[in-house]
Amino acid sequence: MTETDTPQAPVMMARLNEPAPDFTQESTAGPLSLKSFRGKRVVLFSHPADFTPVCTTEFIGFAELHDQFEARNVQLIGLSVDSVHAHIAWLKNIEANFGVEVKFPVLADLDMKVAKAYGMIQPGASATAAVRAVFLIDPEGILRAMIYYPLTTGRNMAEILRLIDALQCNVAHGLATPANWQPGDACIVPAPGTKAGADKRPSEGYDTIDWYFSRTPQPKS
Repeated sequence: MTETDTPQAPVMMARLNEPAPDFTQESTAGPLSLKSFRGKRVVLFSHPADFTPVCTTEFIGFAELHDQFEARNVQLIGLSVDSVHAHIAWLKNIEANFGVEVKFPVLADLDMKVAKAYGMIQPGASATAAVRAVFLIDPEGILRAMIYYPLTTGRNMAEILRLIDALQCNVAHGLATPANWQPGDACIVPAPGTKAGADKRPSEGYDTIDWYFSRTPQPKS
């Protein structure tokens, strides 16, 4: 570095259990800010580009499950580095060709401000296209989960719904969820943090395999 060089500020990346980076962007529904959705869960997802086949299948998948996301108080928001006009043309094309109406907004991010804030631009994949990323933001604006996919692989929307349900179970009941958990399955009881708690665990009425591993039916909401 020479005397005339100006040190660059470090790039801040979205991190779990911290406030999700706020934004105000143009979208297919007009100007849109993240903070306007406080009180709702938000699924913010990126796609590499409009008018691409894998992305088209994903938008159809999200659109077909739109009512299920709404029933969970979830706002879907799509994003790519294309313009609003490109988004509008693509959504109209999806409806014309596949008979599916996309009801959720799609952000324009031509300057890649949102994509960079959330780590959607991965130079190893592309310097200009957002990878397939999913960000689950809670009603208080806290980032609770992130999933990244390569450009070549479409997402599984049922898994995103499952993740939302699992996070809600944790918030509502303080329980964890095991591998392959589905709503209605038994949940994991957090392990005791003391020896006294470990000694007491077998008598607490759970399905206990060992002091650190106990299951309980999912409580009814």
